Amino acid sequence: MISPLKSMMDSQVLQSFATYATIVVLKMMLMSPLTSYFRLTRKVFANLEDTKFVSSAEDKKLVRTDPDVERVRRCHQNDLENVIPFVVVGLLYALTEPELSTALLHFRLFAGSRIFHTIAYVGALPQPSRGLSWIVGMLVTFSMAYRVLSTVLLL
Repeated sequence: MISPLKSMMDSQVLQSFATYATIVVLKMMLMSPLTSYFRLTRKVFANLEDTKFVSSAEDKKLVRTDPDVERVRRCHQNDLENVIPFVVVGLLYALTEPELSTALLHFRLFAGSRIFHTIAYVGALPQPSRGLSWIVGMLVTFSMAYRVLSTVLLL
């Protein structure tokens, strides 16, 4: 007898979702080390105790903000606001058994839009590049949410 979970994981849609969700979650997780890199290379810290990484004496001048560090932090915040809803809605969407080609389009568009969003944000590309990439990701998530609600709506 095949377990229900094993049977579900045989779904190509669910496997595709797991792949793309993992890609965007890993991308989001990499924003923390990138923030640390920017902090260390620009000698900008959020807390006094962190200054010990670059100075043996406490240096209050190193506890400040920097536009480049803040740009990376805002990009990471934007990932948190968009990737987490994608993962939750995307899982529910995958469970509605959509066509594989349609699901792949959703997942690929979202992953591509988030990767480009990060490049546009951290690289300070001119608008509307970042805004358009954000809109694409948001529309993908709303499209999947619509499918979930229209498939299983029970009020």
